[in-house]
Amino acid sequence: MEKSSRIYIAGHQGLVGSALLRNLSAQGFEQLIVRTHAQLELSDAPSVTEFFATEQIEYVFLAAAKVGGILANRDQPAEFMRLNLEIQNNVIHQSYLHGVKRLLFLGSSCIYPRDCAQPIKESALLTGPLEDTNSAYALAKIAGIEMCRGYNQQYGTQFVCAMPTNLYGPGDNYDLLNSHVLPALLRKCIEAKARGNGRLSVWGTGTPLREFLYSDDLAAACVFLLQLPEQEFAALLARTRQPLINIGYGTDVTIKNLTELIARCVGFHGQIEFDSTKPDGTPRKLIDSGVIRSLGWQPKISLEQGLPLVLQDYLVRLAP
Repeated sequence: MEKSSRIYIAGHQGLVGSALLRNLSAQGFEQLIVRTHAQLELSDAPSVTEFFATEQIEYVFLAAAKVGGILANRDQPAEFMRLNLEIQNNVIHQSYLHGVKRLLFLGSSCIYPRDCAQPIKESALLTGPLEDTNSAYALAKIAGIEMCRGYNQQYGTQFVCAMPTNLYGPGDNYDLLNSHVLPALLRKCIEAKARGNGRLSVWGTGTPLREFLYSDDLAAACVFLLQLPEQEFAALLARTRQPLINIGYGTDVTIKNLTELIARCVGFHGQIEFDSTKPDGTPRKLIDSGVIRSLGWQPKISLEQGLPLVLQDYLVRLAP
């Protein structure tokens, strides 16, 4: 990508998209194209067609999606499937039709089977049953990966799919009903402390293991991938059947230990209780990021370093 390249960030107001915008802006890219949801409905095919026809886009970061935690995925499977399929179908197809040079499609580590070997390699895709609580979202993302593979094979496009582990960072969603585990726990701890509560109830047993990556580290990885030299990028696409690459931190933590880390960061000193009547989700989800690390990328921000930054973001944006 040249500094003058026309680069479209789909979903620039979200957790990943805002991190991509920060990264690209800091590197001096001059023509970053963004649209709010109100300005461009990506699930509406005619609107997306018109947008691509007028903007002369050269590179695409597809970070727009309907996302949520266990509760939202459980209660809205039809919406998670329909909207994500519509968004990615429209953007990927128009990227092909209008000659986009490279596209990066953001997925999620939930695409992998519930009980596959750890750490999870890219080759584990489609080798077993998915976690039931987010299977609709996962299947939509798997369809996006296969769509990128199909377009690369049939039309010679250069579309790559990045599968990040669990993410957190500035601009996250802290809604208790629709957010992921880390921002939800952060808000619960903050509110329990503010109310003077002596106890905090957390869903599940606390035993599942999760890996967390700071959003700015993911953004750096995504920009790194689209800036790879032609030979390396072509080799990456040809490495496996799917043009798929994992992006993770490299270590994981139990939900119990995560809750304790957040409590210390926030200053909540009450008792933490785990509600085993609520679902745990996948027992463990640590991904193998060996491929991207072999290309030269490394994460920089540990969980201990990232949590205070997220706390600051919450207090600035949402605290009364």
